Amino acid sequence: MTHGIDTGFLVAAEVAEHAEHQSARLKFQQFRDAGDRFALAPQVLAEFVHVVTDPKRFAQPLTMEAAMERAEIWWDSPEVDQVGSDALSMRTFFVWMRQHRLGRKRILDTLLASTFREAAVSSILTTNSRDFSVLGDFVCVTP
Repeated sequence: MTHGIDTGFLVAAEVAEHAEHQSARLKFQQFRDAGDRFALAPQVLAEFVHVVTDPKRFAQPLTMEAAMERAEIWWDSPEVDQVGSDALSMRTFFVWMRQHRLGRKRILDTLLASTFREAAVSSILTTNSRDFSVLGDFVCVTP
């Protein structure tokens, strides 16, 4: 099985001071040990770098260089499938935004979900399942 990775889950797994750090790491390890794969979209890693370098969010934020290094390690990891938006995922995005009457705060998560859907990813690792459960197409795994 392939699990799409949401930014919140990746941040939890990578930042030791995050409240869900240990459980997120454990989930990743359990899925790795089972031979599962992971899917990452570029926007997740860009948001990851933004979040983990923010001193307003963490007492010990990563430096930009450390954050970029961690993001690149994930992107290049052999168990990670690199996925991106295309014409089909954009069509799904437009449909879902209208169908579910989603507002501006749901744009990025809906685009990520449509990207995962078109890549045949039906499981999303997330710290906020509400972002995806309304769409009905995914199993959300939280730490």
